[in-house]
Amino acid sequence: MDQATLRMTDLAAENSVVQRIVDTARHHFFAHGFRRVTMDDLAAELGMSKKTLYAHFPSKTMLVEAVLLQKMRNMEAELERITAESSADFTGALQQLLATLHRHTGEIQPPFLRDIRREAPELFQMVESRRPAIIQRYFGKLFADGRAAGMIRKDIPVKLAVEILVGAVQSIVNPQKLEELGFTPNTAASAIITVVLEGMVTAKGRANL
Repeated sequence: MDQATLRMTDLAAENSVVQRIVDTARHHFFAHGFRRVTMDDLAAELGMSKKTLYAHFPSKTMLVEAVLLQKMRNMEAELERITAESSADFTGALQQLLATLHRHTGEIQPPFLRDIRREAPELFQMVESRRPAIIQRYFGKLFADGRAAGMIRKDIPVKLAVEILVGAVQSIVNPQKLEELGFTPNTAASAIITVVLEGMVTAKGRANL
């Protein structure tokens, strides 16, 4: 086996280990918060030494960031697939988009929101800075396709509808406001999208939903 092949094999093995670490941390962090879950806990569950774990992620904050980035990449890949495959089917695309968002927001439980607000607000800011672009890209396309199919009202500009959706999500789906209102990300996002859609969908659209 030549040196290039050895390097590729080593890199694949390292990537596999990193992925396993991130997957395990994602499950525990989102369900229980990351303050209660120690690096010792994760190392024990992964069957590796804490030294090995820290070799890949020198701090828990870096691991939390990797978990959030993976989640955003996963969600964007799913939304991209849905909009590409269902561009001619507004109802199907809408249902799949909502199901995907429901599943992803439902994964995040209150302890994680509490921890990110108190311990790492800069990581939530990272999420918040990417979120408008995701909403604009995928819901903007959905609303435009729906208008062409007669499912979305033509008297409301698509850009305005998307900005209303972005503004509501940014104002409400954040740790401080969610804690204040007693909502989860899932319930808040679902309510916002429902309110926006109620004002945009035509009678034909309602009949097909």
